[in-house]
Amino acid sequence: MNRLRTALATAAAAALGLAALAAPAQAAAQPAFLAASQMPPSSTPWTATQIFPGVPENGGVLCAPYKIPAQNTRYREFSTELDTNGVQVTTVARTEADAVKLVDTLRKSLAGCGPLLERQNPGLHAVSAYHGKLAVEEGAWVYSLDTADPQIGSTDIHLFSVGRDGRTVTLVRWGQMGDLADAPLTGFRTTTKTAVNKLY
Repeated sequence: MNRLRTALATAAAAALGLAALAAPAQAAAQPAFLAASQMPPSSTPWTATQIFPGVPENGGVLCAPYKIPAQNTRYREFSTELDTNGVQVTTVARTEADAVKLVDTLRKSLAGCGPLLERQNPGLHAVSAYHGKLAVEEGAWVYSLDTADPQIGSTDIHLFSVGRDGRTVTLVRWGQMGDLADAPLTGFRTTTKTAVNKLY
């Protein structure tokens, strides 16, 4: 009887040991996301939603709608009390070559977003700008979109970044009312680096 108890205890200990080893591996399989506190500094605190499967309701994000596949994709949205908002969308491609291709597609969409929006919305003034590459993992690229609608007297500024770590691609967007001079470009670069570094 004592031998049976010893054998059962040994088996249970081994099972717990295997479970402990398996848990980190399973956790590492899913890319990590930004926390609310890691968004660019704001005059009111950021809040973050849970992480959802798929892409946001608009098919992705402004400037790149329906470019990111819903499969193997998750996203988290961010907001403050002053209507500043953001989103991070992360997808794991089938191969690294597919991830490279997706990054190229997203970069082209972000670079050409201003002219496209002007064609789609007569009277709207929209300017896209490229703000350079960041040295993090396989790289990250930063863009802005400055829009003004004279008919309703509104101006909005958005910052975007696309980064890659192996087969995983992440896109981060930040936006609020105002223009590029009001945007925390330096803080957004830091946020982007954090987002890519946190993936794995």
